[in-house]
Amino acid sequence: MSSPTEPLRDVFDAGGRGLQHQGLRRANERAVLTVIGFNLGVSNADIARLSGLAPQTVSAILTDIERAGLISRGEVLRGRRGQPATPIYLRAEGAYSIGVEIGWRHVDVILLNLQGEVLLREHRAYAYPDARTILADVTGMARTIMATLPHEARSRLTDLGVALPTNIATNIDLVDAPPEQHQLWSKLDIVAELVHSTGLEVTLFNDGNAACWGELIAFPKPRPASFIYFLISRYIAAGILGEGTLWEGPTGNSANLGSMLVAGADGKLNAAHFTASVAALARQLAAAGMPVDDIDLEDWPWESFGAVLDQWIADSARALAMVVFNTTKVIESGLVVIDGIIPAVIVERLVVAVADELHKLPVAHHAPQVLTGHLGALAPAIGAAELTLYRRFFSRTLADLVG
Repeated sequence: MSSPTEPLRDVFDAGGRGLQHQGLRRANERAVLTVIGFNLGVSNADIARLSGLAPQTVSAILTDIERAGLISRGEVLRGRRGQPATPIYLRAEGAYSIGVEIGWRHVDVILLNLQGEVLLREHRAYAYPDARTILADVTGMARTIMATLPHEARSRLTDLGVALPTNIATNIDLVDAPPEQHQLWSKLDIVAELVHSTGLEVTLFNDGNAACWGELIAFPKPRPASFIYFLISRYIAAGILGEGTLWEGPTGNSANLGSMLVAGADGKLNAAHFTASVAALARQLAAAGMPVDDIDLEDWPWESFGAVLDQWIADSARALAMVVFNTTKVIESGLVVIDGIIPAVIVERLVVAVADELHKLPVAHHAPQVLTGHLGALAPAIGAAELTLYRRFFSRTLADLVG
């Protein structure tokens, strides 16, 4: 936090640093990689046109990044007007990242390549995330994955992204963890410990933000520039993409939409987390005499939940519609994406119900479109891995443009 006497710096103030050749070169490389990564099989001419860079600059950059092993060239395409074109692709083996989700009831660790493919997954379920053992578990799972890579590939694995819920220390009682877990989590330095134990660069992300980014990458072209995202998990993980920017805020937790207050059927206000979540469904099933294993959803007999499930979908749809309505009053977005750790058929029912509820609300304009997500339960881990790769190789920020 800034000192009260510290002068404020304008957001566009580069700190007195001029534009440096090295920074400009790096920004141009990232621009070229972004065009290649998000436009399959583009040619040199396509890259120059889409990036706005001179063809000679593009050719020089392609030589450098090909030498670095980040791209590959396909067979020359002949029979078209003009010069024969060579399609250019990201090289899958050019870089790797490990993505981790530390969830309320499980931890997932995945290996992702530069083309965004999940190569390996380690999964472990638990009653609650134990601060005394969780990082040792993550380290062991990451090392198991790392051991599968040949030496040359191992040198291309440099990043580990960790997605986890907002304020896990404060909210650890949500999963009935022992009281001492609050203090243990408060003192846990996740980044420092994982850097030490894995030798990788480690970045923390809010689980909803990570999942939202993973959803953006998973979208078929044309990808939307803005949308509101929900992952229906033990509680709600949420994210907002606005004009191509992930809305993280200064702490990385700005899109905590599940904490937005909504009115229940009884008129009482409560956080959406406690209505539109797997935890809420589990409570309702238990109250109806159908207790379930709250740790492992894979064995839930979903087809037997009947009216309880129907009511949960209806209640969740109303709650999510209110959250969407209020969010669109602040962030202009015509698209909502809903995914979940629950079966896809249930997510699809919820999507339809949310769309219906939005049409019932007193909206001044057309209700936003509601779509089903693409990644399901792995969205936070995939997004955490993709964000580290994106920020290493693709993003163009002010920090990239100044020396």
